[in-house]
Formats: sequence, C-alpha cells, structure tokens
Amino acid sequence: MMDFVGAYSSGNISYLLKGFLVTLEVAFISIILSFVIGSLLGIFRYAKIPVFSKIVAVLVEAIRNLPLILIIFFTYFALPEVGIKMGVMTAAIAALTIFESAMISEIVRSGLNSIEKGQIEASRSSGLNYVQTMWHIILPQALKRMIPPLVSQFISLLKDTSLAVIIALPELLHNAQGIYSGPKGGNQIIPIIIMVALMYFVVNYALSLLSRALEKRLDTTHKKDKGRNKFQGNNQEVLPSNLS
Repeated sequence: MMDFVGAYSSGNISYLLKGFLVTLEVAFISIILSFVIGSLLGIFRYAKIPVFSKIVAVLVEAIRNLPLILIIFFTYFALPEVGIKMGVMTAAIAALTIFESAMISEIVRSGLNSIEKGQIEASRSSGLNYVQTMWHIILPQALKRMIPPLVSQFISLLKDTSLAVIIALPELLHNAQGIYSGPKGGNQIIPIIIMVALMYFVVNYALSLLSRALEKRLDTTHKKDKGRNKFQGNNQEVLPSNLS
C-alpha cells in the first residue's frame, strides 16, 4: 500500500527541496555558460572564418553526437587521470556546459542563417561594419526566431541534470532515491516520484510560459517598429506634394 503520509513528511519534503535547489543551481549556471559559449560558437560558424570555423564545426558535431552521460563520465572520471580534478558539482556543470554549448551553437547558427542575406548587404552599403550589422540588424531578428528552440533546450538541460546522479550529485533525483531506498521507503516510491515529477513540471512549465510571453512581446515591438517606419515613409512621400 502506498504511504503518501510518510512520503510527504516534513523531513522528506525538506530533503527533496535541498536536492531541487542543487538541480536549479547546476541548471542555472550551466544555462548561462552554455548560452554565452554556444552563441559565440554559433556566430563563429556563421561567420565562416577560414579554417577556424571548420575546426569549430568539427568539435560541435562531435560533441552533439556523443551521449551526455559519456561526457559526465569523462569530466568526473577521466580528467583526473590527466591532472584535472573537479568536485561533483563542478564536473556536472562542466559536462552540461560542454554538451549544451554544442546544441545551442547550432540553434544560433540556424537562427542567423534564417535572416535574409539582403539585409546584410543593405546594412553594409549604408556604412555599418560587420560587427555593427550583426549586433544591430541580424542578431535582434534572429533572437526572436531562436527563443522557442532555446527555451526548449534549456528545459532539456534542466531535466538532464538528473543524469548527474551517476556521479552522486546530490540533486533532486539523487535525494529521491535516498528516500525510497531507505528501510521505510518501499511504500513511498510512487508518492516520491509523483512529487519529483511535479517539481520538474512546475519549473519547466514556467519556462514555457516565459518563452511565450517574451516571444509575444518581441512580436509586438517588431510590429510597432514596422508601423512606425511605414508611417514615416508615408510622410516622406506626402511632404513634397504638399510643398508643391
């Protein structure tokens, strides 16, 4: 018989929340690092810098086709063999950052490629250099198209933190296993798993809602800017006829 009362005792809930805080901490740091690194890698691939872009492409494709659990094993068990020792949390963050950076770089590259090449040529002809064109013209438009896949990737990253249980990272799933593997945990497996699933769902669903709100806001801003530019264009056409 399932023991919901015992499973949801204050001690168990507190223990799960401690693990969940570790999950969120690892996910947050990994998201920030992988977004920065992945964006740079994606831009480097898009820029098609001779030799360098090809090297980045090979590294990205190699990492994308490896299982994340193998990278976790590598950072925690293999790197110490060459003198690079990391704690459990650092190793988990490093593995997630390496893997997710490769995934995000492809999202960024695809987003940049979706922008019409004519906009780059028009910006360059108006006097903007390559960096100014990327920063002011291409990236803002590409970012809007990247939001849904980026948020989806961040959600996957949050869920992937559970794989670090293999190196005993004290995250949510690790602590859940500690509860239902105990002497009184036989009847608490399903209640504990339900609670774990609920915690993951709440955060991931909140990220999804944030993505929709941000995408809607950017779309509204874009429409306002487009309308303003159209209005200014109409005024420029009307003024000469009035003056005449």
